Amino acid sequence: MGKSLNGKELGKGITQRKDGIYQGRFVNRFGKKQTVYAKTLNEVRQKLRNEQYEDEKAINVVTKDVKLDEWFQVWMSTCKKNCRASTKEVYAGRYRKVQKTLGWRKLTSLNLIIMQQAINELDTDNERKNCKKILVDMLEKAIDSDLLIKNAAKQINTVVSKEEKKERRVLTVSEAELFLRQAAGTFYYNMYVLALDTGMRIGELMGLQWSDIDWDKKVLYIRRSLCYFSKEGKYVFEWHDTKTSNGRRTIPLTTRALEALKRQKVLRQKILLKNAVNAHDEYKNLVFVTKNNRPTQQFIVQECMDLVTRHIQENQQDFERFSPHCFRHTFATRAIENGMQPKSLQKILGHGSLHMTMDLYCHVTEDTLFDAMSLMEKCV
Repeated sequence: MGKSLNGKELGKGITQRKDGIYQGRFVNRFGKKQTVYAKTLNEVRQKLRNEQYEDEKAINVVTKDVKLDEWFQVWMSTCKKNCRASTKEVYAGRYRKVQKTLGWRKLTSLNLIIMQQAINELDTDNERKNCKKILVDMLEKAIDSDLLIKNAAKQINTVVSKEEKKERRVLTVSEAELFLRQAAGTFYYNMYVLALDTGMRIGELMGLQWSDIDWDKKVLYIRRSLCYFSKEGKYVFEWHDTKTSNGRRTIPLTTRALEALKRQKVLRQKILLKNAVNAHDEYKNLVFVTKNNRPTQQFIVQECMDLVTRHIQENQQDFERFSPHCFRHTFATRAIENGMQPKSLQKILGHGSLHMTMDLYCHVTEDTLFDAMSLMEKCV
């Protein structure tokens, strides 16, 4: 308990200086001592209560000598409070790439040269671009909080190695057929078929439940996704709603997709009979699981795809490895090639804008180029 100059008890954290000014102190959520001053006891008590309340509710702003590490924690807990846990882990991972070099520095000392040197040490231009995004947003929020007057991170150059941008992998018609032939009878064959015929994301396939399928209407409903990621040092599964309202959508099913789901229904029953004890109530209605009746994850699916790819490469060495997301790009490209209206494709993919659908997901394959040039023959 603090005391006044005449020895009167003032309360916890409150003292009176020799010049008569009252001061109140407490340790805030950043582990720093925070001090308020006032000419009267009642005023300093009120100020102290206000500061402690803001600290408890995580709405207080740190002092101007805050370090970047401290500001990152504020930025995450306040500015990114409503983000998904998996998204926060992505932000944290990107920040860790520059943390050793920049984290100990004060916000006010972060000039362009210091940040550019840290960015230059990263391995790829893509890493530089992602880290720049984090720094720009962090410093922008610092400006809004009156801690900085300029965002030097905006001037960071991320093109250092000038690596050639790799075009997204899209399976040609013959490659898709070859992959499915080689994958026939493998554990995730039905998932591959569904991915190629619906354009679903891997998280949506992982989170698909039997209640999402309407057999009479021959459609399935995208209502959620299942994510597997590192959270506080431990890998966990977590249900996620779709990112936007556009993500909740209805996808008509092709005959091939329906047949794949029917086969999966039979396979699922066999897995359940063998591994009933491993079934978790939260995941018991999943369409796609592991052989042990556990939720599957992208890493496992990728390993199974790689095994199929390696078998193909034994006879066809130029067949490139690809990720589950390639199925989505392949579906979109094939849809446009076969005459689907772009707005319909946008709806099936769950995009908010037609620009994203056409620019990111629709590609031109060599097959299409030859078909297009054959039209010129008819004009000659």
